[in-house]
Amino acid sequence: MGGETATRLIYLLLFLAPQVLIYLYLRERLPDPSRPDRARFVRRALAVVFITLNIPWLVVGWRVLLGGNAWSIGRIPFTGPWIAWQLLGWIYCALVTVYLIGKGIWWIWWVAARVRGSREQGAVPSAAPEGTAPGSPLPVLRPLPAPRSQISRRRFLARATYAYAAAGTALSVHGIWSAYRLPTITRRTLWFPDLPPGLEGLRLLHISDLHAGIHLGEDMMREIVAQANELRPELIVQTGDMIDISRDYIPPYVRAFRDLSAPLGVVTVLGNHDRYTGEPEVIRGCRDAGQVFVQNGCHVVERNGAALALLGIDDPHNWKVDDPQPADLDAALRAAPPESQAFRVLLAHRPGAWDAAAPRGIPLTLAGHIHGGQFYLPLIGWSAGRLITKYVMGHFQRGNSQLYVSRGIGVVGVPIRVFTPPEIELFELRRK
Repeated sequence: MGGETATRLIYLLLFLAPQVLIYLYLRERLPDPSRPDRARFVRRALAVVFITLNIPWLVVGWRVLLGGNAWSIGRIPFTGPWIAWQLLGWIYCALVTVYLIGKGIWWIWWVAARVRGSREQGAVPSAAPEGTAPGSPLPVLRPLPAPRSQISRRRFLARATYAYAAAGTALSVHGIWSAYRLPTITRRTLWFPDLPPGLEGLRLLHISDLHAGIHLGEDMMREIVAQANELRPELIVQTGDMIDISRDYIPPYVRAFRDLSAPLGVVTVLGNHDRYTGEPEVIRGCRDAGQVFVQNGCHVVERNGAALALLGIDDPHNWKVDDPQPADLDAALRAAPPESQAFRVLLAHRPGAWDAAAPRGIPLTLAGHIHGGQFYLPLIGWSAGRLITKYVMGHFQRGNSQLYVSRGIGVVGVPIRVFTPPEIELFELRRK
């Protein structure tokens, strides 16, 4: 076995380990030995559940060990439930670990308290109970019986596990359903102190991260196009990732998005998945669909005598976190009219470009790429996207410069969106 294969095997076993540990833990703890028939049923049910929901590991493991790319695991059937199950497993392991640590701390505190109590009793003579004659032996004091537990530890574990599994299943089902639903419409008014009067009230529709592919086919694309057209925007922009990996989905995209229309046109920039698919082919497909494709340049539209400069930059050729892309942005600015002659909007796939746009006085940046992390915990406000960028989703403002990061429409890898529903945004530009 080569060194690289051995490393891959180690990583594979590390990711698989929580499933094995949870199975062994629950197999030992859940069944009630006083009820043998039910215990056998619980063990068999656990085995069936764990085997069924871990079948995709056979395909993933095969790809990983053979040196293939596991990036396209989303094409394996049932990956949504599988990934949801893996996440539930990791969280369950974390909860059990916290429980065991807490139990250990409590045990240490209890032992320390007993030791301290014994020392105090040994240092101070015990007073004889009232009514005891001098010289008489002290009566033996027996501890009171502990109150009978209302619920056994095994039963508590079983109830907690079943409740956790039910809640996790409901959350996972909702996340999978959310990944396949039509996008929600986010309506927002954006205010700018220097918006030209001719652009007052402009209705701009933002579409991002469609990811036309195995999880989003032509019928769904046609529904999205119809949904967008019903909003009657004056201008439509797309900020990348139209296609997901395979060029086979470019023709369906062209057929569906040929009907997408707005009086001021549809303007598009490149995303990283478009580059993985094939940059020239995706650009040709977008143009065949009637769109204007901008690459590190500028496209100007006019409305009521006012100019709107749409700056478009390519997705960077790196994985640098929050890359501001100053060189790409400067190239686009060189192709744009002077700031005094046109209101500027930056179209970028990755939101990190705003870190260069804001200092350069660009009033509005529109981006996507993160999908809201596809997993969000509302109670603590944390998203998996925080591992990639500080601009996960929604609206940001710095001085007079604003950024909106779309949650996008499609998914990456696996079809699941937990509290991050797909969206398209309809903005109305207003002057303060």
